[in-house]
This record gives sequence, C-alpha cells and structure tokens, in this order.
Amino acid sequence: MPDLFPTTDEAEEKKLKDERAAGGAGIVSHLGPDSFQKDGLRPFFEYRSLGLKELTAGKVGAHVIRAVPGQHPDAPRHSHALGFQFVYVLKGWAIFEYEGYGQHKLVAGSTVYQPPGVKHKEIDHSDDLELIEITMPADFETTVVE
Repeated sequence: MPDLFPTTDEAEEKKLKDERAAGGAGIVSHLGPDSFQKDGLRPFFEYRSLGLKELTAGKVGAHVIRAVPGQHPDAPRHSHALGFQFVYVLKGWAIFEYEGYGQHKLVAGSTVYQPPGVKHKEIDHSDDLELIEITMPADFETTVVE
C-alpha cells in the first residue's frame, strides 16, 4: 500500500520527475538570450539562472552574469555568508579588490575562488563583461563591510 504522507525528500523527487516529464527542470537546459533577468543582487548586472538551485534543492547556485552597458559598479565593499564561490570570466574584463589579496584585473579565461567571508569590492568592468558564478548554497546573505 503506498504511503499517503511522503517525506520531504520523496515529495521533492516526485516534483522533479513531474517537471522533467512536462519538459521543465532537467539535466539539460537550452537557454536563449531572452533568459536574462534584471532582478539579481546588483542593478548594473543581468542574471541568467542555470537551474542548479532548483535541481539541487538550493545546495548549489549557478548563473551567468552580464554587464548592463553604460552602467558601472557602485556597490560598497561587502562579504557573503556562504561556503563556496567560484567565478569564471567568459568575456570582457572586471577589476576587483579582495581584502588581503589586493586588486586584480580579471579577463576572459580568469577564474576566482573567493574564500568564504572575504571582503571585496568591484572597482570597474567593461560593458561586454560576462561571467559564470557558482555558489554553495544558492541563496546567501550579503553584508556591507568597512
């Protein structure tokens, strides 16, 4: 006899199966240029979710971030409460300052492992900047720091 009250894990697994069957979340995604959203952490960037948050129940986040042409960074120095953050620059450039590591100009092909809690600030970026960011967990707190 089937269990009438599934566990949370069983309910999540059923939901993912149903989404895959309906052509939703799955192991392969095909995202077009219209999939960028302007509702991310910074108003001078647009964000394209890569679906890992949904596929991993929030354990991993991944998105493509691209610059909004003509808008440049005005974010304060800050830190993130997360266990893992990795950035890969696809095109363009950006200059970041990391506490204890100094300023670095990132260009296409640059990678950054950002240690948990490191204080940092974006200084500038090109209008064509695009990068991939992977975080663990997907959702995390950002705190302005001195």
